[in-house]
Amino acid sequence: MTTSKPTMRCYALQLPTDPYDFRANVSRLCREIEALPPHSIVVTPEVYVTGYPYDRMEEAAGMAKEALAEILPYSAERIVTLTLIVKENDNFYNRTYVLHNGRVVHTQDKIRLFLLGDEDKYFAAGSEEKLEIFEIEGIKLGLMVCFEVRYSEYWLKLRGADIILLPARWGLPRKKHLDILPRALAICNQCYCVVANSADEEMAKSSAVIDPNGKCVKNDDASVIEGTLDFRRIRLIRRYIRMGLFND
Repeated sequence: MTTSKPTMRCYALQLPTDPYDFRANVSRLCREIEALPPHSIVVTPEVYVTGYPYDRMEEAAGMAKEALAEILPYSAERIVTLTLIVKENDNFYNRTYVLHNGRVVHTQDKIRLFLLGDEDKYFAAGSEEKLEIFEIEGIKLGLMVCFEVRYSEYWLKLRGADIILLPARWGLPRKKHLDILPRALAICNQCYCVVANSADEEMAKSSAVIDPNGKCVKNDDASVIEGTLDFRRIRLIRRYIRMGLFND
């Protein structure tokens, strides 16, 4: 960690997707992000703009470029995640964009597809090589998408990140798992974990900002979960509980 900022505000959006009106979802996302203060991190739910419309995949992919272009300006002085369905070489990918100051600074395709949701029938898997720590203004970030948090080998690949971002579309029957796994990840990797899950009726919600001690800020009734990222807390716990894994 090389950032000089002692703290930073963070927001996990917990929103329902309109399955019939992709344009309305884009408009709402723009409004929600615009209402948040600058110098912050905003994590949005996985495929919020379209959900998983398996009977409208071409339309969803067509919306991706439009949504990205419209939302990019709202990343001015913010770090924003945006997960979209994209099409390349006749394959569909579940791709998360990390936006900052009007630019795409990182992209990552979902590696582990959720078989219970038939994702493997509609999407190509991303490459594990893209699962790596990236840096924005001295802040070390990692990204996992939904189901990927179940894979502990991915936790090891992201050790050293200050913050792990977790956009999700996690189902209600496995809500307890979403309550537990990101919290364990934050404790194990001595970092912050920010979960933004869908608020659709069949989804678990459980969006949260989790600190390196496992303390959670969450509220299933809220559309925005707000927390503070205290980088001094990361340094302190890594020095106090020394695991021999971090340079700071």
